[in-house]
Amino acid sequence: MNIPSAFWLVPVASVVALGMAWYFFRTMMQADEGTPRMREIAGHVRRGAMAYLKQQYRVVLFVFIVLALIFAFMAYGLHAQNTWVPFAFLTGGFFSGLAGFFGMKTATYASARTANAARKSLDGGLRIAFRSGAVMGLTVVGLGLLDIALWFLILNKFDNGGLISITTTMLTFGMGASTQALFARVGGGIYTKAADVGADIVGKVEADIPEDDPRNPATIADNVGDNVGDVAGMGADLYESYCGSILSTAALGATAFAMVPDMQLRAVIAPMLIAAVGVFLSILGIYLVRTKEGATMRDLLRSLSLGTNVSALLIAVATFAILYLLGIENWLGLSFSVITGLAAGVIIGQATEYYTSHSYKPTQKISEAGLTGSATVIIKGIGTGMISTCIPVITIGVAIMLSYLCANGFDSSMSAGALSKGLYGIGIAAVGMLSTLGITLATDAYGPIADNAGGNAEMSELGEEVRHRTDALDALGNTTAATGKGFAIGSAALTALALLASYIEEVKIAMERADMTLTNLKGDIIQASQATIPDFMNYFQVNLMNPRVLVGAFIGAMAAFLFCGLTMEAVGRAAQKMVEEVRRQFHEIKGILEGKATPDYGRCVEISTRAAQHEMIFPSLLAIAIPIVVGMVLGVAGVLGLLVGGLAGGFTLAVFMANAGGAWDNAKKMVEEGNFGGKGSFAHKATIVGDTVGDPFKDTSGPSLNILIKLMSMVSIVMAGLTIAFA
Repeated sequence: MNIPSAFWLVPVASVVALGMAWYFFRTMMQADEGTPRMREIAGHVRRGAMAYLKQQYRVVLFVFIVLALIFAFMAYGLHAQNTWVPFAFLTGGFFSGLAGFFGMKTATYASARTANAARKSLDGGLRIAFRSGAVMGLTVVGLGLLDIALWFLILNKFDNGGLISITTTMLTFGMGASTQALFARVGGGIYTKAADVGADIVGKVEADIPEDDPRNPATIADNVGDNVGDVAGMGADLYESYCGSILSTAALGATAFAMVPDMQLRAVIAPMLIAAVGVFLSILGIYLVRTKEGATMRDLLRSLSLGTNVSALLIAVATFAILYLLGIENWLGLSFSVITGLAAGVIIGQATEYYTSHSYKPTQKISEAGLTGSATVIIKGIGTGMISTCIPVITIGVAIMLSYLCANGFDSSMSAGALSKGLYGIGIAAVGMLSTLGITLATDAYGPIADNAGGNAEMSELGEEVRHRTDALDALGNTTAATGKGFAIGSAALTALALLASYIEEVKIAMERADMTLTNLKGDIIQASQATIPDFMNYFQVNLMNPRVLVGAFIGAMAAFLFCGLTMEAVGRAAQKMVEEVRRQFHEIKGILEGKATPDYGRCVEISTRAAQHEMIFPSLLAIAIPIVVGMVLGVAGVLGLLVGGLAGGFTLAVFMANAGGAWDNAKKMVEEGNFGGKGSFAHKATIVGDTVGDPFKDTSGPSLNILIKLMSMVSIVMAGLTIAFA
C-alpha cells in the first residue's frame, strides 16, 4: 500500500527527539562535576549502577532467548502466529532496555553536577536536573517512534495480510517492551528499596545519623538503587506504555475502519502523528521550566506545571488540525476523545499531587500523626492511600465513557460499528494522555537525579545552604515521581482496555489460521474475520453468567495482589540482609560512627545486586505464565475475564500503593524541614518508619502493576493461537 507523506513526520520526530536528547546530555556533561570528593562519590554510584544493569541484562537476555524460541516454534512449527513475531518481540525488548540504559547513564553523570550547580543557585540545580531528566523523556519517545516507524515500513513491505495483520503483529514488540520493563521495574525496585530500608532502619532510626551520611555503609547502594530502579526501570516502563498506547490504537483503527481501506490507513497512522507532534511540543515545554532563588514548594511545582501544561494545551489544539487534515471520519469527535485523555491525565496528576505533596492537608496530617507514634503514621498513610483512589478511578471511568461516546458520534447503542469506533476513541484518548511524554517523563526522571544530588551534597559535606537547596529539589522530585506514577497507571488503564479489543482481533486471526468458523447472531456460519465484536462475544459466551468469565476475573484481581505480595516480601527479605550487614559493620569496624574508618560500601552493593537478581525472576515469570495457563484451561472467555479483573484490581491497587508511599515519604520530609519537632524528634523517627514501609509501596510493587496489567494483555494477544488450540 502507498504510505501517506504525512507518515514521514513520525521518523523525523524520532530523530529530532534523539538529537535533542544528545544535545541535553552533552550540555550537562560540560557542567562542572564539583570537588574531588563529589567526583569520587559520583564514580562509586556510576560503577555500581552500571555493574548491576549489566548483570540484570544477562538474566533478561536468557529469558528473551527462551521466549523467542517458543514464539519461533509457534510461528514456524505450529503456524499459530505471524512469522515476524519472534523478531518484533526481540526488538521491543532491546529498545526498552536501551531507553533505560541511556536514561540511567545520564542520571549517574547528572547528580554531582546538579549538587555543584546548587552551590550557586536553586535555578541552576533545577535546570541541570530537569534537562538531564529530559534526556530520558526524549530518548524514550525517540526510540519508541523509531521502532514503530521501522516495523510499520518493514511489515508494509513484506506482510501481505493487510493492516489488521500488520498492526496486531506490531503489538508483539509491545510484549517484548513489557517483559523487559517488568524485569527492570521489579529488579530495580527490589535493589533500591532493600538498600533504602536498610540505610533508614539502622542509620537514621538506630544510629541516629542523617540521611545519606557517609558513615552509613548502605548509602552508596541506596544512591545506586535510585538510578537502577527509578531511572532505568522507569524508562523501560514508560517506553512500553508509550508504544503500547500507540500500537493498540493503531490496531483498533485498522479494525474500526476495515471496510474503508483509505480511511483505515489514516486511522492507523493518526496516533503515530499525534505522538510525533507531541515530541516537538515537549521540547518547547522543557525550555519553559525555570525558577527563582528562595522558591517555595508551590513555586517549584508551578515551574514544572508551566512546561507540562503548555505542552498539553498545544497538543490539544494540534490534534484538531492533525485529524482534520487526515480527513478521518468524525475527526471532531475523535479530537475531543484525545482532549478527554489529556484532561484525565491532568486531573490524575493534580489529584496525586494533592495527596502526596506536603503542601496539602493529607500529607500534613500524616506528619502530625507522627507526634503519637509510628502506628498512627502507618494507619493514616494507608487510609490516605485508599481514599486517594477515588478521584483517579472516577476520572478514568468518565474518560472511558466520554472518549467512547465522542468517537462514535454519541451513539449509545452497542451496534458493531459504534462499538468499534468507540473503542478506537478510548485508545486514542490513551495516546493523548501520553502524547507529551517527552516532558512528562522528564519531570519523573528528574526526581531520582535530585535525590542523588542531595546524597552527594551530604556525603561531600557541602554545607547547610546547599543541602537546603538540594532538599527542596528532592522534595519536589518526590511529588513529581508520585505524579508520574499516577500518570503512568492512568494511561495503563486506558491502554489495557484498548488491548482487550486487540485481543479479540488476534483471536479472530488465530481462528482463521486454524480454519475455524463461528456462528453469528443471526445463526449463520461465517468466517472469523467477518465476525463483529457482538458476534464474537456471543460465540464464546463472554457474559457475566458464564462461570469461566467470573473465575477469570477473580484470578485477574488475585494476580495483582499476589504479584504485590511477592515483590513486597522480596524487598523485606533483601532488606533484612541489608540491616544485618549494616549492623555488623557498625559493630565490627571500629571508628565508623566517629568518622575515623571507611565503611565497606561494596558489600552492601553486592547484597542488593544479588537479592534483586534472584528475587525478580519468579514474580516476572508468573505474570507471563498466568495468562497462558488461564487461556489453556478457561479458554477465550476466561482470558477476557482475567484481563478485566486484572485491570480493575490492578489499577486501583496501584494508585493506592503509589500514593500512600509518596505521602509517607513527603510526610517525613515535612518533619525534616523543622515541623513537629524537626530532625531527630519522636515524630521524625515515626515518619521514618512510615517512609520505610512506603518505600516498596511506591517504588517496587505499585509502579510494577501498570506493567503487569498490560503485560498480561500482551501475552494473551501473542498466545491467542495457543488458546484457540486448547479451547
